[in-house]
Amino acid sequence: MLVKRASDIKSSEITPERVYLNRRQFVGGVAAVGAAVSVPLVLGRNANAAESPTGSAGTEDKLTPYDDVTTYNNFYEFGVRKEDPARNAGSLRTSPWTVKVDGECNKPGELDLDDLLRGITTEERVYRLRCVEAWSMVIPWEGFSLNQLLPRFEPTSKAKFVEFTTLLDPAQMPGQRSSVLDWPYVEGLRMDEAMHPLAIFATGLYGRPLPNQNGAPFRLVVPWKYGFKSIKSIVRIRFTEQQPVNTWQVSNGREYGFYSNVNPEVNHPRWTQARERRIGEFFKRRTLMFNGYAEEVGSLYAGMDLSVNY
Repeated sequence: MLVKRASDIKSSEITPERVYLNRRQFVGGVAAVGAAVSVPLVLGRNANAAESPTGSAGTEDKLTPYDDVTTYNNFYEFGVRKEDPARNAGSLRTSPWTVKVDGECNKPGELDLDDLLRGITTEERVYRLRCVEAWSMVIPWEGFSLNQLLPRFEPTSKAKFVEFTTLLDPAQMPGQRSSVLDWPYVEGLRMDEAMHPLAIFATGLYGRPLPNQNGAPFRLVVPWKYGFKSIKSIVRIRFTEQQPVNTWQVSNGREYGFYSNVNPEVNHPRWTQARERRIGEFFKRRTLMFNGYAEEVGSLYAGMDLSVNY
């Protein structure tokens, strides 16, 4: 699979949005950079590319239109209804943006986002992102693997997990004035999960800067897990020895565990997870184990009972 760096791409090679919306992409593929099924197919932004690699899921996926991606969202900081984030997120100020990195690392710091991302190579990829309501989208995220950034802070041998925290500012995020969740929003990954090439920090989608309602300016995307693991508007990254307690565990630990891997064989207590509805489609489709990334990430959970470690 060909991977181009953003700095190597000519403006004439940028895929127009209408091409994004109309062409069908095969997700998947095996690449040295960590490809995947919903691998993302690494687009290289070349509208003239004649072929797309097939992946371990063996399915063809059409990209979800930009308007749907940016108006049908879960982001409780701006309201609990799917249309609320697009309506209310204009109040979020994304510049300047500071990210604190601390915990079990030798080089902690508090950095402006531009300084944090300086020197990072961005790549454009297509990932499937599933959500717990059994609906899904296919989104061309622009971002980079966590493993390009996290080693910079020299995690120590005690760093077994990475914890992420969303901005806490009810003036900018009106949903935080309610008690629907315990604010600020917190999520976490095991270190080996965080260092997997498919775990990405996203800063854009469809070749545009990340919209506020989609988690601007800096969010996590973990495509083999349910959507609530992909925390938005991150202001803190903390390396920890103990497993973080994520927000949905605090809210309802019986239904939402730490791992939150896509597992169609285990039902949510209130609905089946065996089938999902792709936005824009009428009929449901079969949900794939690990969202179709089993070949790429299944070894991370070898020997684990995923009905217990949900």
